Amino acid sequence: MSEKLFASAQEVAERAGVSRSAVSRTFTPGASVSTETRRKVLEAAEALGYHVNELARGLMRNESGIVCLIVSDVATPYRSALLRELTLLLQNAGKVAMLINTDRSDGSVDRALRQAIRYRADASIMLSGMPDKSIAQLCLRSGQRLVLINRDDEQPGPLRINLDDDEAAGRVVTAFVRAGCRKLAFANSEAGTPSLMAREQGFVAAANALGIKVSVERHGWTGYEAGKVLAQRMLTRTERPDAVFCATDLLACGFMDAARHQFSISVPDQLCIAGFDDIDQASWSSYDLTTFAQPVSAIASKAVEWLSQPQSENGDTISEQSIRLRAELVWRGSIRGG
Repeated sequence: MSEKLFASAQEVAERAGVSRSAVSRTFTPGASVSTETRRKVLEAAEALGYHVNELARGLMRNESGIVCLIVSDVATPYRSALLRELTLLLQNAGKVAMLINTDRSDGSVDRALRQAIRYRADASIMLSGMPDKSIAQLCLRSGQRLVLINRDDEQPGPLRINLDDDEAAGRVVTAFVRAGCRKLAFANSEAGTPSLMAREQGFVAAANALGIKVSVERHGWTGYEAGKVLAQRMLTRTERPDAVFCATDLLACGFMDAARHQFSISVPDQLCIAGFDDIDQASWSSYDLTTFAQPVSAIASKAVEWLSQPQSENGDTISEQSIRLRAELVWRGSIRGG
């Protein structure tokens, strides 16, 4: 026979010599219970190893406290930093985070999300532009609150949190021009997410406004190896760029390593490089990368604050539905004059 894992509230009541409702009031914040009754209940609960069944409580209130984190590229430094911040804030808010990895496209993502819905997940947060829009629609149809981070979905209902990616890209153009650069390039992946494309389009537009043509190259996934390939393509051209804005720091790190070690190009003397995300590696002395810091803490705080707000009678969260944040430029040594 298997050993019983959980003590019940009734068992606590019997051991403490109080009613079942007294146990419930003891573990309900703000409920009225005498000091002596509270003492008896807590002592009995400690002896029996009793823990409140929050899932059962939540279902009685039609709330489970479960929040799905729908994410791709879990292992990348920026995404893991955002996950760390979100899970900490959700825990502090008394919620439970359920991770759904969307890197696969074989139906496992849909099955995982439907399982979360069966567990009555209250909300979902989509952490990137990669997951298909149908996933967001499934969340909304199931009655979940939904937070979209760095996405361009225009459907009503979700909270949308985006960065001023195009404005940031314009600041990079200014930095390159002030460093004396005139042959500008943009290195991007083929992921095509809204944030990556906004950086590309903003950079090209800002340079064109100054009469400067931009060379754009895209390759592969948004990672270190793709950055190396992009460098090999751009730096073997007849006319090499003298400044490159990489869509992410991982691309920039790969690009910089290839430029230095395969082409013996000096950064920033012969080539200025900028990235985006301000991952830990960007500050390492081997890169010293000028980049933009993703406001990770602000993104996570806005998301969890919105999910914690009460809803109106028709189910809408009472709050603004769109938030735009600014990425701060972090000056380091990969751009001359920075």
